[in-house]
Amino acid sequence: MSGLGSSRLGPAERETALARMDVEEFDVVVVGGGIVGAGVALDAATRGLTVALVEARDFASGTSSRSSKLVHGGLRYLEQYNFDLVREALTERGLLLQRIAPHLVRPVPFLFPLTHRAWERTYVGAGVALYDALAFQMSGTRGVPHHRHMTRRKALRVAPALRKDSFVGAIQYWDAQVDDARYVMMVLRTAAAYGAQIASRAQCVGFLREGERVTGVRVLDLETETTTEVRARQVVNATGVWTDDIQELVGGRGQIHVKASKGVHLVVPRDRIHSSTGIILRTEKSVLFVIPWGRHWILGTTDTEWDLDKVHPAASKADIDYVLEHVNAFLNVPLTPDDVEGVYAGLRPLLSGESEQTSKLSREHVVAHPVPGLVLVAGGKYTTYRVMAKDAVDAVAHGLDGKVAESCTDRIALVGGEGFQALWNSRYRLATRSKLHVARIEHLLRRYGTLIDDLLTLIAERPDLGKPLTKADDYLRAEVVYAARCEGARHLNDVLARRTRISIETWDRGLGVAEEAAELLSPELGWTKDQTEREIEYYVKRVEAERDSQEQEGDQEADARRRGAPDIVPTAPTLTM
Repeated sequence: MSGLGSSRLGPAERETALARMDVEEFDVVVVGGGIVGAGVALDAATRGLTVALVEARDFASGTSSRSSKLVHGGLRYLEQYNFDLVREALTERGLLLQRIAPHLVRPVPFLFPLTHRAWERTYVGAGVALYDALAFQMSGTRGVPHHRHMTRRKALRVAPALRKDSFVGAIQYWDAQVDDARYVMMVLRTAAAYGAQIASRAQCVGFLREGERVTGVRVLDLETETTTEVRARQVVNATGVWTDDIQELVGGRGQIHVKASKGVHLVVPRDRIHSSTGIILRTEKSVLFVIPWGRHWILGTTDTEWDLDKVHPAASKADIDYVLEHVNAFLNVPLTPDDVEGVYAGLRPLLSGESEQTSKLSREHVVAHPVPGLVLVAGGKYTTYRVMAKDAVDAVAHGLDGKVAESCTDRIALVGGEGFQALWNSRYRLATRSKLHVARIEHLLRRYGTLIDDLLTLIAERPDLGKPLTKADDYLRAEVVYAARCEGARHLNDVLARRTRISIETWDRGLGVAEEAAELLSPELGWTKDQTEREIEYYVKRVEAERDSQEQEGDQEADARRRGAPDIVPTAPTLTM
C-alpha cells in the first residue's frame, strides 16, 4: 500500500470527508455503505475518479452483515441451469481467496448427505464435478480442494453428528467463507486509501437537480443534524433493499423493483454438533447450511417474503423452529431452542417485476440509468459484488465526459492482504515478539491481515489492551479501541454487532461485555459519562427487543416487538427535493 493515503476511517477522517463533501464536486457520489456501495467506491477510486460515499447507518448494517457469510458459486443454481451465474461467482471466489483478500476469505468443506441410492450420487456428483471444473476453467486453479465421494461409514467419521439412518452416502466439496461485515469495512478502507471520502451516519435525504439531470445529493449528518449539498457528476444508488425508497426521491420507482426476502440464521456452540466439516442439507424449498464459524456453527437459512421493517428484520419463533426442525432431521442428538446462542435475520434484495415466490426470483444483478446523472445497481449476491461494482462504474463512465480507465479491482488486494501469506508463515515469531499466544496472533491475522502491526503497536503502548474482553474472551480489548480509531465504529452496537460478532456469539448477546466495551470506546469517541450510559442502555434495549421478537409466532408480532427498541441515532424521514 506504499504511496497511498491512509486507510483509517476514524472520527477525524469522517469529519474531513464531510467537510470536503460540502465544498467539492465529485466525479461520483455513492449512496449506500453495504458491500455493493463499498465495491463501487473502490472500483471508481482505483480508476482515478474522485469519490464520495454516504451511508445512513453503520457500514454493512443491513444485508451485508446478515448473510450466510459464504463466498460461493451457488451450487444449487446449477440445477436451474444458470451456468453463467455459477461461473461468474466461482471466478470471484478464486480471486477473493488467492489475490484480493487471502486474509479474510478462507476455504471451508461441506458434506452433502445423499438420501437416495444410485441415481442421486450420479446426479449430485455430476453437479459437483461441474462446479469444480467451472472453477478450474475460469482461473486455472480451483483455489480449494477437489470434491470427493464418501460411503456412509466414511462420512460418519468426519461428521459423527449425522443420524446413521438419515442418509446412504455423501459427497464432500469445498467453498469459502468470510466475515461479511468485516469484509465490507476492509473494502471501504481500501477505497479510502485510494482517496475516497467516506462517511457513515450520513443520510441521503434528497437529490440535487438541474432540470431532469441529477447533479448531487442532499446529505443529513445524523450525528450533528446539519445538512450538506454534495455535488457530483454522477450519483450511484447502491442501497440494496432500500433501492425503491431512494428511487422515489427522484420521482417514481421506475422499471426496476427490489423485493425483500428474509433469511434467518441461528448460531449454536461448536460442541452441539460433532463434525469436522460443514454440512449442506436439502429442504423442500431450497438448501440449509450448517457452517463452521470459529467456536460456533451458523445454521441457515430461511427464504420468505418480507414487507415490514427493513432496518431491523425480525426473526420469529416460527423461523427458528423451521431451521431447527430441518437440521434435526439429520442429527442423532437433536438441537433445542436452548442450544441457540444467537439469531440474526437479513434481507436479500431480489429483482422483481411480478409477484413470483422469493426463492424463484433472480439473483442476477441489473444496472440502469433511470434519469440522467443517476445510476442504479441492484440485485446480485455478495460473492459477485465486485462484478456489480464494475458494471455500475462502467455506467458511470458512460455518463462522464472523457475517457475513464477500465476496472482493475481484480488485481488489487484489499488493505491487509498484500504480503499476508508471508506474515502468516511468521506467526510463531510474531507470537514470541508480542508475548501473545499464537492462537491470538492467528485470530488477529485472520481479521486484520498485515494490519496486525497496528494492533500490536497499540498493545505495546497500552499493555492492558492485550487482555481479552472479560465476558467475550475471543476478542482482545485492543480490537474495541481499534474499531473506533480506524474502522469507522461510532456506537457500541457497531462494535458488538459488526466490528466483532459478540452479539451473536455469546449466550447473553453481549450484555455482559457492554459496559467494558463502552468504557473503552468513550475516550476514543469523546463521549461524556451520560453518553456512555446511554449507549449501554440502548444496547440493552436492543437485545431485549430482539429476544422478545424471537418468542413471537409470526412476522407481524415479531416485527412489532423488535420495533420496541429505538435506534441510538434515528434516521430522518426522507425529503423529495
